[in-house]
Amino acid sequence: MTDPKEGAVVIIGSGLIGRSWAMVFASGGFNVRLYDIVKEQVTAALEDIRKQMEELRNSGMLRGSLSVHEQISLISGWSDLKLALEGAIFIQECVPENLELKLKIFSDIDLYVNDSAVISSSTSCLSPTKMFNGLRHVRNCIVAHPVNPPYYVPLVELVPHPQTEPVTVERTYDLMKKVGQSPVKLMKETDGFVLNRLQYAVISEAWRLIQDGVISPRDVDTVMSEGLGMRYAFLGPLETAHLNAEGFKSYCERYGESIQRVLDTFGPVPNFSGDVAEQIDQALWDDQPDKNDQLKARREWRDACLSHLAKLKKDIKRN
Repeated sequence: MTDPKEGAVVIIGSGLIGRSWAMVFASGGFNVRLYDIVKEQVTAALEDIRKQMEELRNSGMLRGSLSVHEQISLISGWSDLKLALEGAIFIQECVPENLELKLKIFSDIDLYVNDSAVISSSTSCLSPTKMFNGLRHVRNCIVAHPVNPPYYVPLVELVPHPQTEPVTVERTYDLMKKVGQSPVKLMKETDGFVLNRLQYAVISEAWRLIQDGVISPRDVDTVMSEGLGMRYAFLGPLETAHLNAEGFKSYCERYGESIQRVLDTFGPVPNFSGDVAEQIDQALWDDQPDKNDQLKARREWRDACLSHLAKLKKDIKRN
């Protein structure tokens, strides 16, 4: 277990991402303070975390070497920001994706945090420059963008502000590795970071294929889950190409002309509204009266699948 003298990890926001982050850090043995401005939300979040961890234990998917009781005991709820930040070594902001709201919370954090704590944001698209400019502790600020939910998907994109000190990047990288995440370092800001830029490229072409009547929405997802996704669960697109020829250079020589020809047929970026949006939305709902129940069930199924896949990948690496 981490020495409690190291200080606490503070999670700002008790929604789905905040809860998942709290579980990640507790699995690594850190004392976690889960903060939310509404005390009742914190109470509900702690109860949900307890249920999730007990379910993970029962299914053999609980992360870390500590027992479920030990991990739960490491997480406490807070509704006073100043008190929550006392002695913090790392802060992970998880409030909704709203720039004004994030600017407000970072301004408040900047007032109370000590000079050595890392201040990190879970934002998926907002740039560090927009969020951290003018903060007294800007050198300690960084984006640590997780994949939802971070407990089951380990990737974390680390994106520095132009004034972020290199030691802040390294401390964040080392912490993420310590709690079992898979951090990657971006050398500079780019709109959407890397994961979303790749994800949006896939969504955009999927939209065009459906719009042009080439394939149905459900079959697009099958192409990914039963085709490309099978590879990408273990290999990235570059190594996939590398192994599909005698190296990446050979792949480019063999398929480069065909790739360029196909890419030239790609249409403009869709506006993601209208009839195609309605078509895709209808295709993705099952014939059930309660949509919230359907979403809840599918998300639980997704998380269970991701948990099993993460365990498989870990076992393969171990062998």
